[in-house]
Amino acid sequence: MSVSWATADPPKAVPAGRPISSSSAWRAALLRQTIGIAGLAVLLVLWWGGTKLIAAPGSFLRHFSPLEAVTTLGRLATNSDLPIHVLVSLRRVLIGLGLALVIGVPIGLAVGRSALLNSATSPSFQFLRMISPLSWMPLAVMVLGVGDRPIYFLLAFAAVWPILLSTAEGVRQLQPAWLRLAASLSATRWETLRHVVLPGVLAHVLTGLRLAIGVVWIVLVPCEMLGVSAGLGYFILDTRDRLAYSELTAMVLVIGLLGFLLDAAARGLNRLVTHRH
Repeated sequence: MSVSWATADPPKAVPAGRPISSSSAWRAALLRQTIGIAGLAVLLVLWWGGTKLIAAPGSFLRHFSPLEAVTTLGRLATNSDLPIHVLVSLRRVLIGLGLALVIGVPIGLAVGRSALLNSATSPSFQFLRMISPLSWMPLAVMVLGVGDRPIYFLLAFAAVWPILLSTAEGVRQLQPAWLRLAASLSATRWETLRHVVLPGVLAHVLTGLRLAIGVVWIVLVPCEMLGVSAGLGYFILDTRDRLAYSELTAMVLVIGLLGFLLDAAARGLNRLVTHRH
C-alpha cells in the first residue's frame, strides 16, 4: 500500500570532522558551566549594587535587596504554604502543555503532510498565533467561569502554536528514503506513522515543547491573578496586598528558578532523544 507524506528534499551530506575526545568535551562543558556561573554572579552583584549602593538610604528600592530575598525564601520554603502554591502552578502548567500536545501534534502532522491543508490553515494559524493569550482572559472567564478551567484554556492556547508549527516542519523535513522504504515494505499508513513519521518528528516536537514551556511560564503568573486562591501568581498578589516586599522579591526568584529548571529539563530531554536517534 502506498504512503503519501509531504517531504522536503534530503539535506546534503556534511563531511564529518575530527572526532572530539571525551576529555576535550568534558573540559568544554566545564568551561561553559563556569562562564554561566560567572554571568549569574555578575547579575547578582549588579542587583546588590543597585539596591545597596546606588539606592539612597531609606529608599523604597532597599526593600528588594538580594540578601533579604534569599533569607525570606529560606523561611518561606519551610514555614509557609509556598510548596503548595508551587505544586499547584506546576500542575496547571503540565495540564496546559498536555492539552497543547494532544491538539497540536495531530494537527501539525496533518498540516505538514498536506500542502493544500497547509495553504488553507496557514493564514488563520498565523493570525491566531499573534493574539496574546492574555487578551482572551475576559472571554475565558465569561465562558468558563472562575477557577482552573480558564487557566487551562489560556495556557493551552499559548502552548499549542510552537508545538503545532514545529511538528508540521518536522514532517516536511522527513527523509524521503525512509518513506520509500516503508512503501517498499507494504507498510500501512498507521505503520508508517508509528514507525517512521512519529520517530522522525519527535525531535521537532520536543523543540516546540521547549518553546511552549517558555511561553506558558510567562503567561501563567498573570493567569493565576484571575479568581483563584492558590498558585504563584496568587501568592505574588497576596504579598503585594500585605506589603511584604521581601517575600515578593523571593517569589520573583522562585519563578525564575522554576522556569530555568523546566527549560533545562526540556533541553536535556531533547538532547537525549537526539542522541538516541
